[in-house]
Amino acid sequence: MNEAKNTVAVLGGGAAGFFGAIACAEANPALRVVLIEKTSKLLSKVRISGGGRCNVTHAAETAAQLVHHYPRGAKQLKEPFKQFGAPDTVRWFERRGVRLKTEPDGRMFPTTDSSETIARCLLDAAHAAGIEILQQTTAEHIEPLPTGGFRLTLTGAHAQALCVARLLVATGGAPKLEQYKWLQQLGHSIQEPVPSLFTFNVPDSPLRELPGVSVPRARVRVSGEKLEYEGPVLVTHWGLSGPAVLKLSAWGARRLHELQYQSTALINWIPDYTEDTLRQHLLEYRELHGKKVVVSNPLFGLPQRLWRTLAEQAGIGAETRWNELPAKLQNRLIEGLLRTALPVRGKTTYKDEFVTCGGISLSEINMQTMESRRVPGLHFAGEVLDVDGITGGFNFQAAWTTGYLAGRAMAGQLV
Repeated sequence: MNEAKNTVAVLGGGAAGFFGAIACAEANPALRVVLIEKTSKLLSKVRISGGGRCNVTHAAETAAQLVHHYPRGAKQLKEPFKQFGAPDTVRWFERRGVRLKTEPDGRMFPTTDSSETIARCLLDAAHAAGIEILQQTTAEHIEPLPTGGFRLTLTGAHAQALCVARLLVATGGAPKLEQYKWLQQLGHSIQEPVPSLFTFNVPDSPLRELPGVSVPRARVRVSGEKLEYEGPVLVTHWGLSGPAVLKLSAWGARRLHELQYQSTALINWIPDYTEDTLRQHLLEYRELHGKKVVVSNPLFGLPQRLWRTLAEQAGIGAETRWNELPAKLQNRLIEGLLRTALPVRGKTTYKDEFVTCGGISLSEINMQTMESRRVPGLHFAGEVLDVDGITGGFNFQAAWTTGYLAGRAMAGQLV
C-alpha cells in the first residue's frame, strides 16, 4: 500500500485526461501517474476536431468573456477560468513549441492547421513527464478503500489490481444514463445526458435543392419557444446546419429533447429588417427598379439560388417584374424573407463531434479542485461533468481547465 500512496490513476485518454495527467505529473514528479484508456486510440476527439485542424480554444482574455458560451456550467466555471483560462492555454502550448493563431470569429488553431500537432504535443508532454499509458484497458470495478484511495480492477491488455491514492475520471460524455451507472454506484447523481451541438433534419424542406448555400448572418428561431440564435446558416441536403443552428441546439438541448426533435424552425434571412422597414425598402426599390425581373435579381446580398427559391415559393413567376408584382405575392415574399418556416423532424450529429449536455452534477464537485464532495480523493474533468459549451473551442477549453485544476490538486494533496 505504500506504493499506492504515490500512485494516481486517470481514466480516459482524451483531452481532459491527458491534461490532468500531465498537470499532476509535472507538479509532483515523485508520483506514479497511470493513464488508462479502454480503446486502442488516444486523443481521438482532438484528432478529428475542427475538420482535422483542432479548434484548441477561443480568443477570450477574461473568465467573464468565456463563461457566456456555456449553456451548462457557466456560473460554476467562472472561478476555474480565472485559475486557468484561454490565455493560459495559449501559453501552455507555446511553452511546448506549439503556436496558435486566431481566426476572425475568435476560434484558435495551431499555426500548422493540423490536429496532429496538438495530439503530438500532448503525447510528448506525457512521455516527458513519465506517465504510464495503458491502452485497451478498462477499470471494471472501482472500490473505495477504508484507509483512503481506491482499488481498481483492470481488465483487458493490462489486467491487474491497481491501488491508487487519487483517481481522476475523464471518460467523456456518454449518450445514455446507464453508462453513468458506475458513477452513481460511487455515490454521485447524474444530470440526464441528452445530445447537444446537432443539426436539424428537414425532410420536407422547400430548400432541399439548395445544399451548400450559406448565409453569413441569419436568425433561427424555434416556433412557440424562447429559443433563437443569430449567425451563419448553411442549407444542407438533410436540412439546416451552420453555427447559428449548432449554437441554438446547444442552448435548447434539453427543451428540444423534450420536444423529441419535432418543431418548426423559423428563419429570418435578413435580421436587420423588421416587417415595416422591409416593406418600405421594397417600396423604394420598386419605384427605382420597377422593370427588373424579381426572380433573377436578388436583394440584400442573398445568394441567387436562395432568392430564386424564396420568390418561387411566394408564387412569383419567372418573368414577373417588380412593377407588376401583386401585393399578395409581395406579402408572401416578405413572409419568406423574415419567417421561412421549416418543419424539423429529427437531428443529425455534427460531423463526428459528439457533445452531450448532462453528466456529473456540478453541485457535488469542488470546482477549485474538481474533487468530489461525496467521495474524497475522486476527481472529475471534461465532458463527464454537466458542462458543455457551444462550438468555437469552448468544450476543449473546459477540458483543459478542469483537467489542469484536477491534476494540480491531486499532486498537491500527495506532496
